[in-house]
Amino acid sequence: MAKNSTKHYCGIGGQAVLEGVMMKNKDAYAVAVRKPDGNIEVKTDEYKSSTDKCKLFKIPFIRGVFNFYDSLVLGTRSLNYSASFYEDEEAPDTAVDKALNKVTDSHAEAVVSGITVVISFVIAIGLFMVLPYFLASLLQKVVRNESLLALFEALIRIAIFLLYVVAISLMKDIRRVYMYHGAEHKCINCIERGRVLNVENVRKSSRLHKRCGTSFLLFVVFVSAVIFFFIRVDNAFLKVALRILLIPVIAGIAYEIIRLAGKSNNLFVRILSAPGMLLQKLTTREPDDDMIEVAIASVEAVFDWKAYFKETFDYDVDENKTLENADKDEVGELEQQDPE
Repeated sequence: MAKNSTKHYCGIGGQAVLEGVMMKNKDAYAVAVRKPDGNIEVKTDEYKSSTDKCKLFKIPFIRGVFNFYDSLVLGTRSLNYSASFYEDEEAPDTAVDKALNKVTDSHAEAVVSGITVVISFVIAIGLFMVLPYFLASLLQKVVRNESLLALFEALIRIAIFLLYVVAISLMKDIRRVYMYHGAEHKCINCIERGRVLNVENVRKSSRLHKRCGTSFLLFVVFVSAVIFFFIRVDNAFLKVALRILLIPVIAGIAYEIIRLAGKSNNLFVRILSAPGMLLQKLTTREPDDDMIEVAIASVEAVFDWKAYFKETFDYDVDENKTLENADKDEVGELEQQDPE
């Protein structure tokens, strides 16, 4: 067991899917799914980031926009793959399916995934960006102060976001996804703490992580509140247009914050990350051991954590197999020191 009380950035990230976990490391990603028969199916593939296509896309505050797009596309692709195991039967292609396959050279699934991402994005813009403005504008007759209106809009936006998170957490299927979300975080925390990746150590690790997408979305809400407070126009059409056009700027800033949070653990970063970590108590649940096994399978398909331990902690797992499980006292000490 690597003697370590601080976290070390490992670079991997993931997402919960239907009865499974997707893990990504550089250009490689894996989707591990617990099939209806109880076995674990693992699919590995490559996904080239948009930032690799142009050096300009890697510039800070610009790269966040393209990384956000990549996460939406890859997340939708992984979710569709996991859902395919739980279809009652293989439905025959419809006339629309055949037409799409013909037009897209048999890439209908990718096209549909892209359309799904676009539709989801449009709905999110309407719900979290445009709707709060219109609701706040209803108060114009009683609130004459523009600063107060901007504050009310920010509060409404936060309230809508929190209500959305709470509402979907009540759904049975989403609860299981949140359990797999917890398993994903626990695996990453286990590795970044220098703990041997097995079910016992993963179970003892925190289910909260500062690089979580939940925290990113909350940062988007907070950053948008600050930007819209200072940037004001009189025309209603321009107000709505600005809330849409500034989304890339907001996403870029939020990405840099979440990136900093993932690589730093100073007091300022911990305070900044606290609201997102608190919200993750809703978007993650404690997984069972079967879920943890799925998450571990996904990690091991794309990430050599033993080599990472050797490089980062100077700890050779294969030479210390008798210490594979963490000492109970040491684990307790690490958990007390874990700010998460």
